[in-house]
Amino acid sequence: MHIPAIRSLFMALAVVLSAAISAPAAADSKADLERTSRAALNKLVAKVPAAKALNGTAVAVLVFPSITKAGFVVGGQYGEGVLWRGGKAVGYYSTTGASYGLQAGAQKYGYAMFLMNENALNALTTAEGFEVGIGPSVVLVDEGMAKSVTTTTAQNDIYAFIFGQTGLMAGVGIQGNKITRINK
Repeated sequence: MHIPAIRSLFMALAVVLSAAISAPAAADSKADLERTSRAALNKLVAKVPAAKALNGTAVAVLVFPSITKAGFVVGGQYGEGVLWRGGKAVGYYSTTGASYGLQAGAQKYGYAMFLMNENALNALTTAEGFEVGIGPSVVLVDEGMAKSVTTTTAQNDIYAFIFGQTGLMAGVGIQGNKITRINK
């Protein structure tokens, strides 16, 4: 087989895999999404002191309990989540992303975004599509930082925590994701 033919075959496989992952197979019901989102937030807050501290002062929290990411050269990801404000579900969102490069694998993970002020919340709720990395400052909290973040040191607009990673794929991040309001 010639190199161009092999390259074309890999590109076709990547596009098919990316399309399959990017589109939801069967979206959870509103009640299921709320239940899994609340459970994921409760587990995160119970395990990570920084998440607990931020949860007490955040204006709202957007929780995506399960995001599927897969790719082979071209990749995609998709998940649905709930926006919590004052302990009540006030909106439903999807997160999508695409990537291209040296990558192969599949994984599931979740993330929570603690929106610390009204400006951050307004950027999410008034935009037709909120793109992570554009607009309010988003800080991805890793294990080391999670030990030192307190309500006194938290000065950014949004803090994001990634949790529940399973599968094999290098490089989980939220930069470049697009978050869009959905109807449930």
